Amino acid sequence: MSAQDSCLSLIKYLLFVFNLFFFVLGSLIFCFGIWILIDKTSFVSFVGLSFMPLQIWSKALAISGILTMGLALLGCVGALKEFRCLLGLYFGTLLLLFATQITLGILISTQKVQLERKVEDVVLKTIQTYRAHPEETAAEESWDYVQFQLRCCGWNSPQDWFRIPSLRSNESRGHRVPCSCYNSSATNDSAIFDKISFPPFSRLGPLARPRHNADICLVPANSYIYREGCARSLQKWLHNNFISIVGICLGVGLLELSFMTLSIFLCRNLDHVYDRLARWSQPLSPHSPRGPRCLPAPLLSPLPWDLGFPATSFLPLKTPHFFASSVGLPPPTRLFLAQTPNKSPAFW
Repeated sequence: MSAQDSCLSLIKYLLFVFNLFFFVLGSLIFCFGIWILIDKTSFVSFVGLSFMPLQIWSKALAISGILTMGLALLGCVGALKEFRCLLGLYFGTLLLLFATQITLGILISTQKVQLERKVEDVVLKTIQTYRAHPEETAAEESWDYVQFQLRCCGWNSPQDWFRIPSLRSNESRGHRVPCSCYNSSATNDSAIFDKISFPPFSRLGPLARPRHNADICLVPANSYIYREGCARSLQKWLHNNFISIVGICLGVGLLELSFMTLSIFLCRNLDHVYDRLARWSQPLSPHSPRGPRCLPAPLLSPLPWDLGFPATSFLPLKTPHFFASSVGLPPPTRLFLAQTPNKSPAFW
């Protein structure tokens, strides 16, 4: 085996192994998405997170898992079976994903102000319609998760919640806000903790934060609510994690470039294998030490008892694995293509 053949085999199996890993990973992601759709309670208990946008996570995980599995399957089959069409489709899909990521990065960097205004409009609309539609809670769960993780309340300040008519309390002893705004670190004193009205069905531990996304808490004073708005907290989070975000994006981009390079290199160099097989069709002298690669046409025709058949030449072909196995031949198998003038080719 030549060095080029060894290199192609190495690339082939590297591409297969990496795509097999991502196929398994996509299967796990898809299973998590289905798990959330079927049984949300057990998933929350398993993960241990209180506020999670389960509806959005379930759909995002299921779709991401299916896309990852499909793309990895193209790479696995295309590399292992050496199908150029699958390798080309695999390369094109990765190229489309890479171009989409580059476009999104450019848009985010150039349209930063417009993007901030759009996010602000969406968040304020979510706050204004909080609990207005009990059957549609995906956006509310997502915003509760943001407030829970960033330890903030409202977009600009907690005052965003105080202006909501549905959350205004007739009682003079406090404010009604989502429990994701509740600052548990400010209520270490049990006497203060007892003054806070929690929903009767929220699964609370001792001096713990509410554990249900739709909970509304009646807080006696502003000091027990996160005072900072989420707009500023989100800017801080992005600034502190900027290097990590850029590193992840670069890592994903380099991984896609690596797979694209391997797939297109393998796809283009499959000609090398087919060219070697095609050289078997070139006739050699029957007295050659290596013997004839195929029977030259003059040896086949005319025959002593010439029946008028035209001259015939034979071209050996390497059959694909799936074709050889379907006809009961051990792959790889060479078939001979009989070509006669003015006649359709036939396999022998």
